Amino acid sequence: MRNKTYNKKKMLVVFLSALLMIFFLIARLVYLMIFDAAYYQQKAKTLHEREREIKAARGEIIDRNGKVLATNKAVCTISVIHSQITDPERVIQVLADELGIEKEMIRKRVEKVSSREKIKTNVEKETGDRIRAYELDGVKVDEDFKRYYPYGNLASKVLGFTGGDNQGIIGLEVKYENYLKGVNGMILTTTDARGIELADTLEDRVEPVSGDTLQVSLDYNIQEYAQQAAEKVMEEKQADAVVILILNPKTGEIYACVNAPEFDLNAPFTLPEGTDAALNDEEKQAMLNQMWRNRSINDTYEPGSIFKVFTASAALEEGVVKEEDTFYCPGYKLVEDRRIRCARTTGHGSETFVQGVQNSCNPVFIEVGMRLGTENFYKYFEKFGLMGKTGVDLPGEAATIMHKKENVGQVELATMSFGQSFQVTPMQMATTVCSLVNGGKRITPHFGVAVYDAESGEKEETISYGKRKRILSKETSEKMRKILETVVSEGGGKKAQIEGYRIGGKTATSQTLPRSANRYIGSFIGFAPAGDPQVAAMAIIYNPQGIYYGGTIAAPVVRDIFDNILPYLGIEREENP
Repeated sequence: MRNKTYNKKKMLVVFLSALLMIFFLIARLVYLMIFDAAYYQQKAKTLHEREREIKAARGEIIDRNGKVLATNKAVCTISVIHSQITDPERVIQVLADELGIEKEMIRKRVEKVSSREKIKTNVEKETGDRIRAYELDGVKVDEDFKRYYPYGNLASKVLGFTGGDNQGIIGLEVKYENYLKGVNGMILTTTDARGIELADTLEDRVEPVSGDTLQVSLDYNIQEYAQQAAEKVMEEKQADAVVILILNPKTGEIYACVNAPEFDLNAPFTLPEGTDAALNDEEKQAMLNQMWRNRSINDTYEPGSIFKVFTASAALEEGVVKEEDTFYCPGYKLVEDRRIRCARTTGHGSETFVQGVQNSCNPVFIEVGMRLGTENFYKYFEKFGLMGKTGVDLPGEAATIMHKKENVGQVELATMSFGQSFQVTPMQMATTVCSLVNGGKRITPHFGVAVYDAESGEKEETISYGKRKRILSKETSEKMRKILETVVSEGGGKKAQIEGYRIGGKTATSQTLPRSANRYIGSFIGFAPAGDPQVAAMAIIYNPQGIYYGGTIAAPVVRDIFDNILPYLGIEREENP
């Protein structure tokens, strides 16, 4: 009886345990089928679906007249799906022959067990079509886009380029990435448990949305001519580099921005001919970074005598000098224990303030700077916008390098007055001069003008740059225009004269550091018509060989540019300018 009772208890325990397990399994099944069904449906869907991205066409970049500067070229991406390949040897052979890739590299990807393996991107469409015609199981040929620049190296350091993922890397391509990139689409296909696409199922397709069209202020014709002029003078003077900026001094729109030597936008990772082939990756990348640099905004330099436009404007505005004031130049000026030379070592003798500007006389501007004083000098330096950046719509703009006010003595004030011992970017210098002669309002130099819908062509946005701030009185601005016109008609800028046009401008010659290297920068900025400036141009020649004076080598470059673009811009010659 004891054994019987014990066995009954044992059976009851086993029965209750089994019943409890069955109830648990039923409850778990109910939970999975009802409460957690969505999760497992998604897991099953993911297991049997393959997603293939369709890249969106990147938005075009067009110039101010609608000429396409950056567009897209149809290419293909070749991929393989391991589970769908039925004849791996044939796939390897065909892809090796058509793509010019070693068989072993293709074999590794064909034999890799994964949902999808890319073999090569940016394949020419003709090659992709040939591969598609073989109808190889497991080989996918997807349409794609590659950025294409119709004019090669035109404005290369302004437009910039894209990487393998079609994202902007430098220039306008990265600055306006959000407008240009578009929205990628998707192709969804259904597969069986082995990952093979089912032939009798329909593809779900989400169409891509193309990027917007960006219109910029660059003018293809002006940029092309300025680039040719830069390359010509760079070769003639065996210079290291040449920068040319052409802009509207009233609006800040940049018509041309040349940074010679430029590079081929369709091959941006190819170093110039003659580069040492033995460079390691780090050295190669450093050289590429240097090749891509936009000197007009990324690098600073001592502006030299062009900065005298600033000193003259501030002194006239502050009332510490008048046009008829007289000065004496013996060829130097003593400041504390320093003898600071004039470019004309024999001196200019007695001269008025206007003649001092015409002659670009250092002793005159040292005296004017002393009259202005350190406090006023810094007040106008900040007021004219030189303490900050210009706000140009390109990445990587450098800021002005300037003495701290408390560290400025008489010698520093003297050298700053004629444009030495501090550094600015070429873009900052051109912007400041334009702002001082356009009636006295600070401009924001810019490229972006408007954004258009790629499909409809309708304008979506006009890019604005804020209200222009007055930095100089109209009266002083008019005086400066008249004085700078005499620099071209009677002074050091005579080589910029053009019959029938009133040209204003200022020459400059500065020395790079260290001074012992005897490397110079010759530059000139001009504007026309002098009475009501519609266009300004600045040419900077880095380390020219032989004669290096700005009035001799840079002024003729601006003259030739004006001679061609003024009629093009509709600025007519005057009979008696």
